[in-house]
Amino acid sequence: MQFQLSNIDKSWTLFLDRDGVLNEEKKDSYVFNRKELHLFDYVPKSIAQLSNIFNKLILVTNQKGIGKGLMTVDDLSDIHSYLQENIAKEGGKIDAIYFAPDLDSNSPNRKPNAGMALQAKKDFPDIDFSKSIMVGNRMSDMEFGRNAGMHTIFVATTHPETPFPDERIDFRFDNLSDFTERLRTTIGQQ
Repeated sequence: MQFQLSNIDKSWTLFLDRDGVLNEEKKDSYVFNRKELHLFDYVPKSIAQLSNIFNKLILVTNQKGIGKGLMTVDDLSDIHSYLQENIAKEGGKIDAIYFAPDLDSNSPNRKPNAGMALQAKKDFPDIDFSKSIMVGNRMSDMEFGRNAGMHTIFVATTHPETPFPDERIDFRFDNLSDFTERLRTTIGQQ
């Protein structure tokens, strides 16, 4: 059965990448502290709307900056606290955040490998990957989704040149706001 946005209901889980999806990417670098986290202006409202549609919102992010010793887990926790504070202002929430500090591309936790999805499933046994979507701005996010058995949404915020259609991508949108609006229209949510 082909995946349709109209199939989505409150039993579904939404997985989200961070950099380039929720906030501006730092070219060839990392977001080191909360002052460097620049959310796209539509993100708090979009996350609030998505929080009303999905059972859970899960953030999954590769964070090599920790593995390289350029930042600490505490630095990342502070960045994510700031992210949650900004999202909460519009009534949204992210239910859990998983990160992979690993430098080795073959690490089971580093996207495109499915380790962070499996961690989420362990913490939230009600997650059904066949009723889950991964939203990301890189092909490694799409491969992560496929490796975990999820559907995939590519947002072209940072890589609009990415070819589409592609067997690893179910739907493509310009950004998270466009996806949110299309989904709300499709399922008839005001």
